[in-house]
Amino acid sequence: MGSLDCKSAIVNSTGRRGLRVVPSVHNSEFRIQNSLPALLALSLALVVPACRRRERPLYAVIPKGQANAFWQTVHAGAAAEAKEAGVDIDWNGPALESDFTRQITIVDDFINRHVDGIVLAPNDRDALAPAIHRVHEAGIPLTIIDSGANTDEYVSFVATDNYGGGVMGARRLSQILGKRGNVALIANAPGSASTLAREQGFEDTLGKEFPEIKLVARQYGMAEYARSLTVTEDILTAHPELNGLFASNESSAVGAVQGVKGRGLAGKIKVVGFDSSPKLLDDLRSGSIDALVVQDPFRMAHTGLETLIDSRAGRQPPKRIDLPPALVTHDSLSDPKIQQLINPDLQKYLR
Repeated sequence: MGSLDCKSAIVNSTGRRGLRVVPSVHNSEFRIQNSLPALLALSLALVVPACRRRERPLYAVIPKGQANAFWQTVHAGAAAEAKEAGVDIDWNGPALESDFTRQITIVDDFINRHVDGIVLAPNDRDALAPAIHRVHEAGIPLTIIDSGANTDEYVSFVATDNYGGGVMGARRLSQILGKRGNVALIANAPGSASTLAREQGFEDTLGKEFPEIKLVARQYGMAEYARSLTVTEDILTAHPELNGLFASNESSAVGAVQGVKGRGLAGKIKVVGFDSSPKLLDDLRSGSIDALVVQDPFRMAHTGLETLIDSRAGRQPPKRIDLPPALVTHDSLSDPKIQQLINPDLQKYLR
């Protein structure tokens, strides 16, 4: 049986739902101008044109942003599962990962449309929690992917072991540097739970395992290429003794490599990044970047949507599903398993 797609329901910031009806006003009082049958007819006239029966279940997929290659792969993974399961998806997210206000608006729009489920990658763990509560109050199942939120009102949380990825990055950079030297961290953005975990894993590992490596600077790239480049240049100016950089997401890694290359320091200052893109892979091949910690965004989105479909069918998926990261170096680029991670056939699913 199909489900209803109703666009007339309104959800406000308190989570209340109802039809938007504008009464007539005269002498500061509401006047009822119609009999009960007429009012019922009016209500039906308002509702029926705005509701249509969907032939297949419709699931919303809301990424943090749409600029990075990572989110294109997330889109492909969700599209692949939708095709396999015979459901439809509606993909919509903010242009920038820092725009959590826009993401909240998108969540509320999908509540109003009464979608059958929502896959959400929260931009901010605190700011999105009230919106997730409104989804829960509306009776719509929701799965969180990539980055957590301060709530337990979800079906499942599917994400990379981000803390472990930070540990992996710290160990790789320390190995390259011979376990001594000065390093800096180009972080993503405050409030992003996934990258905060990576950054914490990186810093904790340096402190516990590599006492002769000093973290001399830590700056946020704010999920923007240009900002990441600027903070990298500032760090290089302030710390000419720098030996290495760790960048905790794609945009910060791109900015870090550009900054190092712009100063003629490629290969001299060692760079370990997180996530992959065609540009970062080119830099890995050329030696401008030494290693990438990569995720499996295709599998993440595929699994995330699958948990909602299972839940709707009465099956109970695990509350948390951790996906292991992988380390990619120049020498491992040709490995078939690595190629499957870094070069998925996006056009096969996004045509």
